[in-house]
Amino acid sequence: MPITINRWVLTLICLPLVGHAQDKTEETRLDEISITATREERASGEVPQAIAVVGKTELREKKLFNVKEALQEIPGVFVDSKNGGFDARLIIRGAGLKANYGIREIMVLRDGVPLTDPDSFSRLDFVDTQDIERIEIAKGPGNLFAAGSSGGAIQIFSKSVFDDRANNLKLGLGTENTQNYHVRYGRVFDNQAVALTATHRRMENDWRIWNQFDTTQTSLKHGLLFDGGSLESEMSYAEANMQLPGAMDKALYDRFVASGEQTATSEAWKHSGRYSKVLFLNSKYEIERGDFAFKPRIYYNTWYHYHPVTGVINESEAWVWNLGADLEGQWKHANGVLVGGITARQERTPDARKYQYGRVQTTTSRGACVDSATATGRILATCSDSKGRLAEIDDATNLLTGIYLQESWRPSERWIVDLGIRYDTIEFTDDNRQFWRYDFPTGQYVPGEGVAHSEKTYRLPAPKLAVLYRLTDTFNLFGMIAQAGQVPSQSEFSNNPELDAPVSRNHEIGLKGRGQEWRLDASLYLNNVKKEIVTINTGGVNDFVNAGETQRKGLELSGAFSLDGGFELGGYYGYADYTYKSFSEPVGGVNRDRAGNQLPFVPKQQYGVFLGWQSPLGWKARLASNTWGEYWLDNANTEKYPGWDWVTNFSLSYERKGHSLTFNADNLFDKHYAMEVRKDTAGKATYAAAAPRTLMLTYRYDFQ
Repeated sequence: MPITINRWVLTLICLPLVGHAQDKTEETRLDEISITATREERASGEVPQAIAVVGKTELREKKLFNVKEALQEIPGVFVDSKNGGFDARLIIRGAGLKANYGIREIMVLRDGVPLTDPDSFSRLDFVDTQDIERIEIAKGPGNLFAAGSSGGAIQIFSKSVFDDRANNLKLGLGTENTQNYHVRYGRVFDNQAVALTATHRRMENDWRIWNQFDTTQTSLKHGLLFDGGSLESEMSYAEANMQLPGAMDKALYDRFVASGEQTATSEAWKHSGRYSKVLFLNSKYEIERGDFAFKPRIYYNTWYHYHPVTGVINESEAWVWNLGADLEGQWKHANGVLVGGITARQERTPDARKYQYGRVQTTTSRGACVDSATATGRILATCSDSKGRLAEIDDATNLLTGIYLQESWRPSERWIVDLGIRYDTIEFTDDNRQFWRYDFPTGQYVPGEGVAHSEKTYRLPAPKLAVLYRLTDTFNLFGMIAQAGQVPSQSEFSNNPELDAPVSRNHEIGLKGRGQEWRLDASLYLNNVKKEIVTINTGGVNDFVNAGETQRKGLELSGAFSLDGGFELGGYYGYADYTYKSFSEPVGGVNRDRAGNQLPFVPKQQYGVFLGWQSPLGWKARLASNTWGEYWLDNANTEKYPGWDWVTNFSLSYERKGHSLTFNADNLFDKHYAMEVRKDTAGKATYAAAAPRTLMLTYRYDFQ
C-alpha cells in the first residue's frame, strides 16, 4: 500500500505541472470564489489559507441527504453520520474530536449567519441540503467569521432569492425506502424577488434497528434591490425526527460484517434519538457608497427538541432562543480593503429538563418492562423513548460579544498581506437542580446532587498574519500564523465548570496552483494546542478535562486535471501526526502519563481519487473512492482500528431540455465496516456501523 500511495501522490503533483507547461494564461477554469476566510470576495487561489470550495456542479450530482456527502473528499476533514440524516460528526485537523455527536470547535454559517451557538455547538436540523448552492471550508484558526472555533469555519450558501434560474422540482426514490421531494420556485420582479422552498426527506434504514430519519423543511425568502444596495430576508421552519442506533460490541460487529445487518445493540440505551422543531429568521442589508460598504445582519432562531440519549431524556420545555447581530463595514482603498465590525449573540435555554426513561428492563425484572421509578437492579435495556420521572432542571444563558478588524494590503501585484485580529468574550451562566441521575457503575438511577450555580467568562483573542506571494501567473505561495481560543460547550461546562479555554496556535505554509485545465492545493501545518479539552470515557461516562498540550502536524494535497474527451481526474491525500505533549489521564483513580501518545480516532493517512466524465449529449458520470487509514482507539494507544480501504460512490445522470435523471450508488461494492470505533478506559470497545450499499434514482426538472 505505501508504494501505491506514493505513486499516486507523485502523479497528483506532476499532472498540474504538465498543464502548466501547456498553458500559462491567468484565466482559470477550475477555481472558485471564496469569502469565508477573509470576508472579501476572492478567488480561492488568492486566499492565504488552506480552504476548499465544493461548487454547484459537484453538488448537483449528489443526493445530499447530509453534509457528509459534500465534505468527505477534503483532506484534513473527517466526517461521519450514524443515521444518514443531519447528525454529522465533523472533525477538522483534530478539532471536534472530543464530541460524541454533532459539531464542536468549528463555526458553521449559512449565508453569513452563524448556525453555531455561543458555546460552539452547531446544529444542522434546519439546513435544507437540497437548497445548497455551494460550500466553503476554511481550515484552522484565522477566520474573521469564527468566534471560538479553533478548527475553522464552514459556510453553506443557499440559492439566491434573485436567481430565478434556480427554480426546480426534484423527486427521488431509493432503497431503504429513501425518499426525497423538493420544490423551489421564485420570481424576480423589477426590484424585488421572492422564493419559496419545501423539502421532505425520509430514510427508513431497515438494515439496522432503530434507525429511521425524516425531516420537513420550508423557507420563504424576500429580496429588495435599491440604489447601491439590497435587503434580503428569510423565514424558515423545520421539523426533524431522527432515531440514533446504539453501538455494538465485538461479537455483534462481527455478525454485522458477515451479514450487513445490525440486529441488536450492546448498549442499554436502545431508543436514543433527536426530535426537533426549529424556527429561523434572518435579515441582511448591504449598501455601498463609493469606497464604503455597510453590511449589517440580524438573526433569530428558536428551537425545541426531545432528545433521548445515554442515561436520560433531554427536553426543552420552553423553546430555546438565539438572537444575534453582526455589524460589518468595509473600506476599499488604493492598496487593499479594510474590514471591521462588531458582533453580539445570546442563547437562552430556560427550563431545560432531563427525565428518566419511563419503562426499562432490569436484572431483577425477568425480561419484563417495569416503571423506572420503582425498578430495582441494573438497567439492561430501555423499552421505549417515552419519559419517566423528572431528573433535572437547568437554566442556562450564553452571551457572546466580539470585535474584529482586518487589513488586506496589496503593496504590489505580487503580494497580498492579511493582518487581522478578532476578540471575543463569552459569558456562561448555569443554574441547575438535579433530583436524580444515572449512575453508570451501578446501572441505576440514584439521588442527584441538588442545587448548583456556575458562571464563568472566557476571553478569546484571535490574531492572524497571512501572506501570499504570486510566484508565477499560475502558482501562489502562502504562509500564515494564527491563533484561536476555544470555549467548552454548555454540556462540557456543566460537566466540569473548571474547564479552561484551549488556545490553538497554527503555523502553515502552502502552494496553490490554478490553470485553465487544472488546480493544485498543498499545505503543511504545525498546530500546538494548550489546555486541549479531551474526553475521558470510563464505563460509559464521559468526563471532560484539560490536557496539558497537544501537537498536530500535517500535510494536505488535493488536485484535479481536465482530460480530453470530457474526463476529469482528481484526488487528495492527507497525513496527520497528532500527539499529546503533556497529558495525565485518570484511570481507576490513578493518573496515567499519555505524553507522546497519538490522539485517538484520527487516521494518519486519508486519501481518495475521483474520475468524472461529461458528454455534450447530456450524459454525466462520476466515480469516487476514499480510504481512512488505521487509528488508535484510546488515549492509552492500546489498540488500533485498521480503518477502511476504497469505499466507492458512483453517480450517472442524463440531462435534456431541463429534465434530468440521476442514479446514485453509495458504497457501491457494499463494504461492511465500522465508521467509528471507540474504547473506554476499562478496555471496552464499541463499534458504530457504516451504511451498506444504498441506491437512489432522482428525477429533476429545472423550470425555464
